[in-house]
Amino acid sequence: MKPRQRKQYFRNMKRSDDSEREKRRKRRRLLQELGEQRIPYLSPTDPGFQELWDSSYAGLALRQSGTLPDALHEKVQSALITLQRRGCLLRDLVRVRDRDVFTAVLRALVGQPGYTYRYLDTRLFTIPWHCEGEEGQKDEKEKPCCDSDLRDACKALWELNQFFCSDVKQQTNARGVKRSHSDTENSEDTPGEGTCEESVKDRLLEKQEKEEKEEEEEEEEEEDSGQGCSHSSPPSSAPPPALAGLVQFNVTLINYMDPTAMTQLKEEPYYGMGKMAVGWHHDENLVPLSPVAVYSYSCPAEPKNEGVTEKDSEEKSKEKEPETEGEGTSKEELKEEGEGSVKEEVEKEKVCWRVGLKVAWDIHTPGLALPLQSGDCYYMTDDLNRTHQHCVLAGDTARFSSTHRVVQCCTGTLDYIQKRCSEALENLHTDPEKNTKSLSSLLPSTLQCIEDIHNEVEFEWLRQYWFQGRRYARFCSWWTKPMEQMEKDWKEMERMMTPVCRAASGLSDAGQDAPEVI
Repeated sequence: MKPRQRKQYFRNMKRSDDSEREKRRKRRRLLQELGEQRIPYLSPTDPGFQELWDSSYAGLALRQSGTLPDALHEKVQSALITLQRRGCLLRDLVRVRDRDVFTAVLRALVGQPGYTYRYLDTRLFTIPWHCEGEEGQKDEKEKPCCDSDLRDACKALWELNQFFCSDVKQQTNARGVKRSHSDTENSEDTPGEGTCEESVKDRLLEKQEKEEKEEEEEEEEEEDSGQGCSHSSPPSSAPPPALAGLVQFNVTLINYMDPTAMTQLKEEPYYGMGKMAVGWHHDENLVPLSPVAVYSYSCPAEPKNEGVTEKDSEEKSKEKEPETEGEGTSKEELKEEGEGSVKEEVEKEKVCWRVGLKVAWDIHTPGLALPLQSGDCYYMTDDLNRTHQHCVLAGDTARFSSTHRVVQCCTGTLDYIQKRCSEALENLHTDPEKNTKSLSSLLPSTLQCIEDIHNEVEFEWLRQYWFQGRRYARFCSWWTKPMEQMEKDWKEMERMMTPVCRAASGLSDAGQDAPEVI
C-alpha cells in the first residue's frame, strides 16, 4: 500500500474506530447497569401503550394500509417484486465492529440521478427513479439507461416518494398544532407542580450527551479533509428541509428480508422482543432533523391447509355460530373468551413484522414494539432518529420496505465530485506548440489540494464503484459513462502528481520551472 493510501485509510479508520469504541463503551455501561433484568416494552395489546407512544415516542407516526390509495399500493408492490425478480436487490459488504461482513438484508438504492448514500463505510449508487416526462440518460447507442419494466418500477417508487413528501408535511403540521394546544394547557397549570426529579435528571443527561456529541463532531471536522460523506452533520447555514418547507426525500433504500433465508437472526438483547432482522441503530448520514418515511410490504403467505379435513372444517364453522336465545353465558366463560382473544392478538403480533423503538442509551423508559400490516407506513419525524434507536423484528413471511430519506448531498453527488475533478485539473497547463503538459502552480497548498481530490476520487468513488456499484450496471447503465470519465480524470491527476513527487527533493523553491507531466 502506498504512503498516501495508508494515510487516507487510517484517517477514515480513526473516525470509525472512535465512533465504534464510544458505542461499545455505552453498550457495556448499559448492560452492566441492567444486569440480568429485561427492560419492559409495550405493544398495542398492553395497557398504557398509547400513553407511552404520546409521551416518549411522539415523533413516530403510523399511516395504516387502508388510508393509502389502492392504485398506489398496487404500483408500489408490483415495483418491489420487479426489483426482486430482476435480481436488483443485493447484499452489501459493510464494516461492523472492525469486521467486514455481508448484510443479511438485500438492498438497492433508488433516487435522484447522480446521488449516492454512504452507510457503514459503503457507498451505494442510485438507480435513478424516472419522473413524469423525464426520458433519462441514454448510452452511446441512444438506448435508455434502463429497460421499460425497470423504468416503470422506479417511476412507481417516485410516485410513492411524492406522496410521502406531501403527507409527512401534513402529519408534521397536524402534530405541531396538537402540541401547541397541549403547551397552552400546560402553561395554565399551577406553578411548581410541573417538574419532577426524574425529568430534571433526564434533561441534564440529554444536555451532557449533546455536548459530548458536539465535541466529537468538532474533532471530526478538524480531522476531515473533504474525503466523502463521513460527517454525521456537515456544517450548513440552511435550515433542515423539515423546517424550511415541503420535505424533499431524495433517495429510497429498498430492503428485502426473508426470515427463512436469514439463518443467523439474533435475539433482541435488552427487551426480549424476539428475533431481529435489523439490529438497533440510527439512520446515518441524513440531513439533521429530516424525517424518514417507510413503506412496509409483507409478501402473502401460502395458505396452510395441511391436516384439515372437511369434517374438521364443519366442526369449526359450528363452533363459530352464535348461541341461540335462552342459552346463557357465564361470567367465567366470558372472562376466558376475553383472555383467549387477548392471547390471539399477542400471537398475531409475534408472527407479523414489527418495528421496535427505544430511547437511545436509556434503560428506564419502556420500549415500543409496533406491528406492521402489509401496506402500512410509518414516519420518524422531528429529532426521533437522533434521540432514539430503532430495529426491525422479524415476522413469519418475507418483507419489502421502501425507506425514504433526505441524505446528505454536500459531498455525495456526481455533480459535486465532477466539480472537484475540474478544480484539480485546472492546475494543468497544456502548451499548444510543444504539445506538452505542466503544472501551473507548485505552491504546497495547491499541490495538497490536488492530492486530496486525487485521494477522494480514488477511495470514496472509484474503489467503491468498481467493487460494489458496478454490480448494477447490468440493470442500469446510468453510472457507466460518468465513472469511466472519472477514471480518466484520476489517471490525469496521477500523471500530474508523479513528476512532482520525483522532483520534490530537487526543488528549492516554487519559483523554479514547473516539472513537465509525462
